[in-house]
Amino acid sequence: AQETARRARAEAHQIALRVESVRSTEQSLRDAIERMQQQLAQSEERCAALQEQLEASGIPLEDQQRELEALLEKRVAVEGELSEARRRLETIDHSLRELDRQRHQAEQQVQQQRERLDQVRLSRQEILVRSRTLEEQLQQSGLSRQELEARLPGEADIQAWQERSEQLARRIQRLGAINLAAIDEFREQKERMEYIDAQHADVTQSLETLEEAIRKIDRETRTRFKETFDKVNAGLKEMFPKLFGGGHAYLELVGDDPLDAGVAIMARPPGKRNSSIHLLSGGEKALSAVAMVFSIFQLNPAPFCMLDEVDAPLDDANVGRFCELVKEMSEKVQFIFITHNKVTMAISNQLLGVTMNEPGVSRLVSVDVEEAAQLAAV
Repeated sequence: AQETARRARAEAHQIALRVESVRSTEQSLRDAIERMQQQLAQSEERCAALQEQLEASGIPLEDQQRELEALLEKRVAVEGELSEARRRLETIDHSLRELDRQRHQAEQQVQQQRERLDQVRLSRQEILVRSRTLEEQLQQSGLSRQELEARLPGEADIQAWQERSEQLARRIQRLGAINLAAIDEFREQKERMEYIDAQHADVTQSLETLEEAIRKIDRETRTRFKETFDKVNAGLKEMFPKLFGGGHAYLELVGDDPLDAGVAIMARPPGKRNSSIHLLSGGEKALSAVAMVFSIFQLNPAPFCMLDEVDAPLDDANVGRFCELVKEMSEKVQFIFITHNKVTMAISNQLLGVTMNEPGVSRLVSVDVEEAAQLAAV
């Protein structure tokens, strides 16, 4: 490869010298052509001048004709030389282009030989490095080359062992750098994993305990809800006929799960069909709501109950039944109600009235019904 590269470089050098020589010849011809063109121009100028002199002077025509013919012959000779010089210049140009092509090919060959030479040098360097590495590994193993060759099987293939060695090298490379602290890190991670496992077990046990408690609470809640629902439903069935003078009403769960289900009031006033409370009139809705509230108060009485114009949509008959039920319930619950109905006012023990004698000025008037009755009797 080195000899081929040397020959290619020598050939390229010779071609470069030839190219330089041809270019020098080309430049000389160009200079000669330029001189000839100048001479031709001078001859033409001379002919024109002589023609003018011929016309202006009295020189014999024969002499002037001879001089003109001599100049014309000289012009023809110069033009011939100029044509020959141009032909030679074209030939040189063609030769120069051919030499440039050959020089380019030679340079490409030189470049290819250089690349091959670099590859050979690189391969040689790799072989040297590998040889040193193998020698170092052989020294570290404590074996001599003869001992190693003796241990190899007789059918050992260099190519196969080479591929196996490269395969092992790639596997080692994929393993990455050796972490000398891996054992300590493994021990720490193992302890941390054991700690997390213990925490996970505790959390799992606590979660199971909570889930069991939730299930127990749900069971107890369902039981208590069912008991309360039944009692309120029974109270509603009792209160509704008292307020309406007959009829029937009951509570109905809307849904399968009692804890998530809604509650609907189904009512059937006297003379009407059984329907939801939403289909009743305003007065019927008010009495149904009062029956529901009183049923709850009957189960779990509160210190007081406030009613705001509940009797407003009721007629006199319903107001009377409402007042009777309020009297009955007042033995357990204190009622505070706002009303404009005189019948409802009559059952109260204490009246508080609001008057406005002057625009924008309210006045509160308190009346004890029992005391007022005693004064009226006197």
